[in-house]
Amino acid sequence: MNVSLYQAAAALNANERWQELISQNLASAMIPGFKKQDVSFSSVEAGLMQAGSTQGAAGHYTMPNANPATDFAQGELQNTGNNTDVAIEGAGFFEIQLPNGKTAYTRNGQFQINADRQLVTSQGYPVQADGGTIQLDENNPAPMSISPDGTISQGSEIKGQLKITNFNDPRLLTTAGNSYYLALDPHLTSTPSTANLRQGFLEAANTSSVTEMASLIDSMRNYEANQKIIQVQDDRMSRVISELGNPNPA
Repeated sequence: MNVSLYQAAAALNANERWQELISQNLASAMIPGFKKQDVSFSSVEAGLMQAGSTQGAAGHYTMPNANPATDFAQGELQNTGNNTDVAIEGAGFFEIQLPNGKTAYTRNGQFQINADRQLVTSQGYPVQADGGTIQLDENNPAPMSISPDGTISQGSEIKGQLKITNFNDPRLLTTAGNSYYLALDPHLTSTPSTANLRQGFLEAANTSSVTEMASLIDSMRNYEANQKIIQVQDDRMSRVISELGNPNPA
């Protein structure tokens, strides 16, 4: 086995995955509450020569592997002045009911009121409260207000309290697109959040376009370096085959 060739090819795959995550971060930089995807590189077993084989002594070869992980650091809170916008200050997630009935979690508090006077996401998914969905009274002209603990009022009428859920390890959440996450990992446990809510604010994405562009340049340079290694190894193998195939060189 040509270990150098194998490792360089694996490094190309890892850098391709890194570039995909950078592209996702750049494309989602304007989505409120978006959490960037970071990548770490580790080595995994690429091959094994069995003891006693004609190939030589037992030995392990490793190749780089890209491991994506979500960075849940707090994004900057931006004042929008829109009373249906809500930002979470601290740890926690809004609970959202998906069309299939499952519960999703998000930091994106860019909500709106639909035709049925329900508080929903920009995709039209109902925002969950302790008693179900938030239903406003169309005959009540008072505006909606949201207190720091998530209590929603319309004038003097309390309409419910937003469900803010925290997890023992948010990194175990499964991304579902549009800043939504699913709690599919059996090791996840949910607890009520003690975070404060800010009405009229949105949490910006915690990714920086400048940082992502710098990372993209790094990944491209790494990719080119490993391409060069493959080219060098290919040339070396070609020379070896050529020389071995010609036992009587001139």
